[in-house]
Amino acid sequence: MELKKNPKADLRKNSGLYFVLGLAVVMLIVWGAFEWKTYDKTSEYDISLNVEDTIDEEVPMTEQIKTPPPPPPPSAPEVIEVVEDEEEVEETVIESTETSQEEEVIEVEDVDVDEMEEDVDVPFAVIEDVPIFPGCEGASDKRACFNEMMQKHIRKNFRYPEIAQEMGIQGRVNVMFTIQKDGSIGNIRYRGPDKNLEAEALRIIEKLPKMTPGKQRGRAVRVPFSIPITFKLQ
Repeated sequence: MELKKNPKADLRKNSGLYFVLGLAVVMLIVWGAFEWKTYDKTSEYDISLNVEDTIDEEVPMTEQIKTPPPPPPPSAPEVIEVVEDEEEVEETVIESTETSQEEEVIEVEDVDVDEMEEDVDVPFAVIEDVPIFPGCEGASDKRACFNEMMQKHIRKNFRYPEIAQEMGIQGRVNVMFTIQKDGSIGNIRYRGPDKNLEAEALRIIEKLPKMTPGKQRGRAVRVPFSIPITFKLQ
């Protein structure tokens, strides 16, 4: 048995028309929603402030500044009378310093000018006559004898500081001093790793005897000298 559709019951009939109508209605609703405007209710009273101008006083006008009158012109100077000076002024006569042939020329004797001795330091390595250490007067090589006697003096007077031994301090102290023009020792300087070692090196150098001063060109000069003193624990 075949089923037959009733043409009046076809749902797809006029579907395009219904779709267009529905779309138009939706567009109209959306447009109305965008164009819808609301306004706040306004009151019908004046919100301006009622300010009363209570200043009734009149403002005085600025007085015109009066310009002071110009100062009076200066009075004419008094007439100065010129009085002639009757006193005569003596003119100073400048004598000529030129000598004539008739005048005798006095010869001036030669003036002895004492040469001032300058304190010059000449290093021990380059001085002509080295300082003489006591006991080296008859030595052929006084420079080598000086160094040998200096080492003997250090070994003889050397004493290791007890506090440095307890603390295990050792090192080298560089000592610099100057043999003055009279043979004395001065300008002692030193540098070492510890103040106790420096004090001992200073004590040794201060015990040096007075020497025969060094000479340069036959004149006594100061001679700087430096020597290291080594402190080493056994």
